[in-house]
Amino acid sequence: MSIDLQTVKKIASLSRISVTDAEAEAMVPELNNILGWVEQLGEVDVTGVEPMTAVIPNHQRLRDDVITDGNVRDKVLANAPQAEHGFFAVPKVIE
Repeated sequence: MSIDLQTVKKIASLSRISVTDAEAEAMVPELNNILGWVEQLGEVDVTGVEPMTAVIPNHQRLRDDVITDGNVRDKVLANAPQAEHGFFAVPKVIE
């Protein structure tokens, strides 16, 4: 794939970046070099290489997923303007 001046101007327009003609002309070879490096990466043989999510091995320490009520119902309901039967009481919205 090759990038030309029109493509650089289109990308700049879509990105809402103001680019002069001289800057756009300077970007053409730079972007083509970047695409060349990406194409070279596609040629690398990666058979047998495991995908990585990080450079160093990370292990998440997960806790057991246990459902609790938090044991703070009375404290929470103490802040409510009105509570009934252990729940927040709210005014009726639909008649």
